[in-house]
Amino acid sequence: MTTHTQYRTDPAIDIITGVCPHDCPDTCSWQVAVDRASGRAVDIWGHPDHPVTQGRLCGKVDRYLERTYHAGRLTTPLKRVGPKGSGQFEPVSWEQALSDIGSRLQAIIAEHGAEAVLPYSYAGTMGLLQGDGMAARFFHRLGASHLAQTICSEAGFEGYRYTIGATEGIDTVDFAHARLILIWGSNTLTSNLHLWPFVQAARKQGARVIVIDPARTRTADAADEWIAIRPGTDGALALAMMQVIVAEGLHDQAYVDAYTVGFAELKAAAAAWTPARAAAITGVPAPRIEQLAREYATTRPAAIRINYGMQRHYGGGMAMRTITCLPALIGAWRHRGGGIQLSASGNFRHLERSSLYRPDLLAGRTPRTINMNRLGDALSHDDARLARAHYRLRPVDPAPNPDQAGPPVMALIVYNSNPAAVAPDQAAVHAGLAREDLFTVVLEHFQTDTADYADYVLPATTQLEHWDILKPYGHLFLALNRPAIAPVGQSLPNSEIFRRLAAAMGYDDPCFSETDEAVLRDLVAAQTHPRFAGITWERLLAEGFARLNLPEPYLPFVEGNFPTPSGKCEFYSQRMADDGYPPVPVYTPPRWADELGKTAVAADEPPPLACISPPAHSFLNSTFVNLARFQRREGQPLLQIHPQDAAVRGICPGDVVEVANELGAVHLPAVITDAITPGTVLAPGVWWAKFSPGGRTINQVTPQDEADMGAGALFYDTLVTVRRAR
Repeated sequence: MTTHTQYRTDPAIDIITGVCPHDCPDTCSWQVAVDRASGRAVDIWGHPDHPVTQGRLCGKVDRYLERTYHAGRLTTPLKRVGPKGSGQFEPVSWEQALSDIGSRLQAIIAEHGAEAVLPYSYAGTMGLLQGDGMAARFFHRLGASHLAQTICSEAGFEGYRYTIGATEGIDTVDFAHARLILIWGSNTLTSNLHLWPFVQAARKQGARVIVIDPARTRTADAADEWIAIRPGTDGALALAMMQVIVAEGLHDQAYVDAYTVGFAELKAAAAAWTPARAAAITGVPAPRIEQLAREYATTRPAAIRINYGMQRHYGGGMAMRTITCLPALIGAWRHRGGGIQLSASGNFRHLERSSLYRPDLLAGRTPRTINMNRLGDALSHDDARLARAHYRLRPVDPAPNPDQAGPPVMALIVYNSNPAAVAPDQAAVHAGLAREDLFTVVLEHFQTDTADYADYVLPATTQLEHWDILKPYGHLFLALNRPAIAPVGQSLPNSEIFRRLAAAMGYDDPCFSETDEAVLRDLVAAQTHPRFAGITWERLLAEGFARLNLPEPYLPFVEGNFPTPSGKCEFYSQRMADDGYPPVPVYTPPRWADELGKTAVAADEPPPLACISPPAHSFLNSTFVNLARFQRREGQPLLQIHPQDAAVRGICPGDVVEVANELGAVHLPAVITDAITPGTVLAPGVWWAKFSPGGRTINQVTPQDEADMGAGALFYDTLVTVRRAR
């Protein structure tokens, strides 16, 4: 009998079902054993009945109790007593903190207007309520600037949606039925662990797994083949694959005729992309491109798992759009296990959230929207930079003039994020956070880099301590999180903190007095779309999770029915033309390649290198970085460099190197390895600055510039010089 089974018969133990809140496709259902006498959680494990979790948690979340009960947990409100950035605070009461915050915000609004207040958040929790639920009500009522949450996936989402219409695709469980799986720009064993058992099930039935990536990741090592590609050149590879497929008549003409539009235009666009041309750009040999195209077109079913790393460069949206055409071209959607998956979030696109977010509280106001990738610009006192920080989704959207920038950001409220570590152009972000006239409030579990700059730090609960509902982006199961333990210390759920902030501002709207349970119950009851049929509050309480009301198996586009304007997969997109983009797939090179071609280098100097910064295996964005166990696993911040590139720079193993560009420099120990493509360096992220050499991370050199679509980030599109540190 396992320990988990023994808990079920132990009268001293309660078992509470919940769900992981972190930014991962798997959104694992979990169970927590709680000692009734002490109220303390004593164990946590993956829910054995969840069809995707299957009883297993990742190595990070399996240690979630260590995080919840960590000695560094914030358990009382803190007020700054030292210089900004020093991390010097004194504990204060909730009453004092809230009263002062309310007064300061009211004074800022009176002098500068409500848009001078900027919320900053992302995916510290993916929960609908503790994420942006009650916070949205508060900021709508206040009239604060909006935040465009662009830091992760927006470029790829835009490209995918232009082609398919929504971020829907292969059901995760159906990867088990594929016979060829291309894992393209995804390190599944680090960032999507619960897909891997279905990949392995397919391999047992004879499937081949090919990883296309600039780095030989854990996943590439575990696959049948690694195809090394230069970062940001994926679109050229996809176009060359199309050229071979069409030229050799390997496409599914019947599917193309019935369920796509623009084949003639696609054929013309791909015709010039010979494997030889793509090989010169991608670094993938032309014969391998030809072979890959034939394998992909003739294997049934063929699946593509594509992930967000592939689109974090200047041409990321178009690259995603191009690759997303491939399954329709070969008719892969006809087969169970065939097609492509970027995210399952589109399956939940009919989730009605207005009852949660309450946009009516804006009362007709339309505040400006700030791009979170340009926080450094937004926090400057330069009107031109502030105007540049305005969110601009498409090329046809007008860029504001400096005189249209609006008021300076005078108050920053950060929750579910650590921008001092994760945001691009770190020096600019830190300079903004250090402004004495910027009033900053941070809701946190720990004293992060960002918290060090705060005027007030408010202690928030972890997932074990509050209610929430989560919609995944890697499967089809909506999940309820029940609190397993009481809040640690004086910590409060985000929802309760924003309720109390609303009271401190004098807001007496009834929506700020609703309990978390009532809010979530109303959210479930508000769903009227057939996909949510059968999902009730009572069912979620009893079972913990419930699958969307979709067929089993779910083959979304076996007979077309794409959620595009035409109802078909759009090789030619009129929407793209209207929005200022080429309407058919083209190759948009990464920024680093364009800059490299324009960079003048002395005869005795090696050329700059393309830098990418994918997640470290033991961290999740900047979460878990402060836990000693995970620091030991990762060792230290570092830079991977290919032996060829190290040799011409005189770099030896263990040398500390300076990684630099016009934004700044960071010093990192070099790891010389052939697990990275020549011309590319890799710095795993996201370390906190306080745990990094010189208080700087690789985001010191990451630009605030935007991708071609969705104003996405360029974390994998940075040109740097690398030399031995002096």
